[in-house]
Amino acid sequence: MKITDALLAEHVVFHNLFDYVERTTPKLKTLGEVRALAGVLDAMQEAHGKVEDELVMEPLAHCLDQLGQNEAIHAEHEHIEAMLAQVRLCRDLKKAKKLLHGAVVISRQHFDREERVIFPLAEKWLKPKTLQTLGTEWIVKRKQGLG
Repeated sequence: MKITDALLAEHVVFHNLFDYVERTTPKLKTLGEVRALAGVLDAMQEAHGKVEDELVMEPLAHCLDQLGQNEAIHAEHEHIEAMLAQVRLCRDLKKAKKLLHGAVVISRQHFDREERVIFPLAEKWLKPKTLQTLGTEWIVKRKQGLG
């Protein structure tokens, strides 16, 4: 399996999670519920982002720098992380819900950028064998994460 296929498959899971968060958040009654949902989203994005950075972003860093995308991608990661951290610290239910929804909106935009720019760039600039090797590394890292 190519790394781009693996990460796109993870993106499908995230899009379903984003849909769930958007559907569920307005119905939540406590800060604890909002924080728990933000925690799940944060943990999943952190694990996904680490693997994605190591296996796709680093090999493409020179291309991304020239396209002006490297800083934008990392800034989006930091913005999403900061918003989710604010949810965990927030003491106002309405504001926490708004922050969580904002994190989902920015996450969707970020994933869209990766799907439109980063993954096609990987397909163009990395050799097919490299994409396969990185896909195998993704499998290993995911198994390690489950252990």
